[in-house]
Amino acid sequence: MAEYSVLIGGKAGDGISQAGQVIGSVFSSLGYHVYQYVDYPSLIRGGHNFCIIRAAETPVTAFRSGADVIIAFDQQTADLHKGRLSDDGIVIFDADRVRAHGQGISLGQIISTRQGEPIMGNTAMISALFRYLGVPWEKVEPVLQRKIPKKIEKNIEIARAAWDVLTPGKTLKLPGGDSKPFLSGNEWIGIGLLAGGLDAYIAYPMTPSSGILHFLASIAEETGIQVYHPESEIAVILMALGFSYAGKKAAVGTSGGGFCLMTEGVSLAGQAEIPIVIVVSQRTGPSTGLPTYTAQSDLLFIRHAGQGEFPRWIAAPATPYEALFLAAEAVRIAWKFQIPAFIVTDKSFSEGLFTGPSLLPDLPPHRVSAPAFPYHRYEDMPDGISPLLSPPHPGEIVKVNSYTHDFKGITTEDPHLTTTMADKRKRKAMALLEYIDQSESVLIEGDKKAPVCVIAWGSVRGQVTEVTKMHSFRAVFPRILEPFPIKTMTAALEGVTRVIVVEESATGQIDTILRQHGIVPNECIRRYDGRPSTVEELENRIRRVL
Repeated sequence: MAEYSVLIGGKAGDGISQAGQVIGSVFSSLGYHVYQYVDYPSLIRGGHNFCIIRAAETPVTAFRSGADVIIAFDQQTADLHKGRLSDDGIVIFDADRVRAHGQGISLGQIISTRQGEPIMGNTAMISALFRYLGVPWEKVEPVLQRKIPKKIEKNIEIARAAWDVLTPGKTLKLPGGDSKPFLSGNEWIGIGLLAGGLDAYIAYPMTPSSGILHFLASIAEETGIQVYHPESEIAVILMALGFSYAGKKAAVGTSGGGFCLMTEGVSLAGQAEIPIVIVVSQRTGPSTGLPTYTAQSDLLFIRHAGQGEFPRWIAAPATPYEALFLAAEAVRIAWKFQIPAFIVTDKSFSEGLFTGPSLLPDLPPHRVSAPAFPYHRYEDMPDGISPLLSPPHPGEIVKVNSYTHDFKGITTEDPHLTTTMADKRKRKAMALLEYIDQSESVLIEGDKKAPVCVIAWGSVRGQVTEVTKMHSFRAVFPRILEPFPIKTMTAALEGVTRVIVVEESATGQIDTILRQHGIVPNECIRRYDGRPSTVEELENRIRRVL
């Protein structure tokens, strides 16, 4: 088969997400491209958790409606998802807790006779899955050895017992090729930040961005970066600005509610011209909303956050490679233009898992212009970008200021200097727009001459890309959202007579931005229940408007 989908479900605390990651890792080791979607409520224990792991011979970043195998740890999984099962699919279930048609395994008996622990049932089910798919044991065991964190020998014993119980049903095609890194979107972003030269990461844990904090903290010692978890998001951004002032490339991560607390710090960065990278992973709002579900409803807030007027850069990755490249570019942009640079993502991308590239993007080094002495922190340059110097420097004072200031950073309320500094920021914004309004800022897929065009951004792109392959229309995806690359976007839409916008927002966030720039969509397909669309669901909705 060219691709395969597995759904695994149970209760919070059953280790469903981790089991899904191991399944995805086995598929990856066989040469497949893999995407994993994770669905869970905001509960420590209980509730219904499930993952969908999709393995394909070509890169995928979305999941389909159907499942070839359902692995059920509880009755709710078997009942709730039975409609997803393909015609020749099967349910593999814990016979001690579930009644279903398929192949049942008594996890309790396998574990108790070998004096194991209940959580080891995950290893048994993973083993049973690949036994059913006809994958040789010698290809499964090394992945289990590598991915199981504790009590490996006992887990392998239980896995082998489950392997011997289950009856093989299919022979999975082995595409060959090398094993690919299989990481969460948050981890891909974290690696990209490191590739950009990150020195410090500061964050207060907030779903769905917390994975970046956990990942970078786990590798802080080997990478030499500093990772901190302060008492609040206000402390987070102020500490990061302190790092940046001292010459350390700093980034922070949060979601909508935490970013609300950071907005005054964002405005401080704009006035004081302190570089900073801010990752905002969206979830369903307003307020607490759905803490563990997805949305694209914070873009306009991020675009306008902070009092006053100052330039910022916003990018939205949709693939592992873009997460690497754009996160690294965010560091470069922040320090080149001395502005806040944002990576805007969402729960689907942050907590989804993807196979991706083994090599980091090749980025040219960023060189800071040499300052003149005596040093003026806010020297009025033609492009609005003052030479950057970090303290300490012999004989020089490096003064930053949140108040309106002169070229040296000294507080002023002079109307002429106030206007001069505002014009300086405007020239910087124009230089930033010129820098980003290039072909790389907008991706075009599908029939590039088609008169019908679908526009989407961020994680939604995965579904749109696949629907594009089924139908003859053009797909246009802006990667940079602020400043909006209107010249490149206009060129991408040349010859288009009908525009359809797809996004996970109730009011239309990218729709609003397009209209502000004279691009008026004909139809908008919106979803805002916290769940991403499957490829089939989106195709049906696009069919209706076409």
